[in-house]
Amino acid sequence: MAIKTASHITISMLLLTLVGCSSMEQPTKSMMTGKPLYERLGGKSAITAVIEDFVGRVAADSRINGKFANTDIPRLKTLLVEQICQATGGPCTYTGRSMKATHAGMGVSNADFDALVGNLVTTLNQFKVPEHEKNELLGALGPMKKDIVDKTQMSMN
Repeated sequence: MAIKTASHITISMLLLTLVGCSSMEQPTKSMMTGKPLYERLGGKSAITAVIEDFVGRVAADSRINGKFANTDIPRLKTLLVEQICQATGGPCTYTGRSMKATHAGMGVSNADFDALVGNLVTTLNQFKVPEHEKNELLGALGPMKKDIVDKTQMSMN
């Protein structure tokens, strides 16, 4: 169970790190339109569709799919939807463990994280998520990288 949860968190953290890598210097669209990112992304059904595709991409990616070999995939999807929903201003509450606790001892490298983020970006592009919303989402998730990537692995990448 710990391995399954850790895999979920690895994916979550990678998603969040990717979001954190984007620039947020200009006023956000939500400030101009009054709509939270959650609504601009299409709500929970759209987030669920994105997560479904994203998890499929990760499962097919030989660079990182081994990290998820023992993962409870339905639970992972549920937790990812909760996490993205909450991070974008939606009505969900993330019920998983912290990213730090989930990824402790997993040895997640920068390359692992980058692969995961690349898969997320590909999925977001497939769903034609506008650049502004994509960057805003990645910016919301990015701060998690520090809790996901193993510090001993950072200098090795």
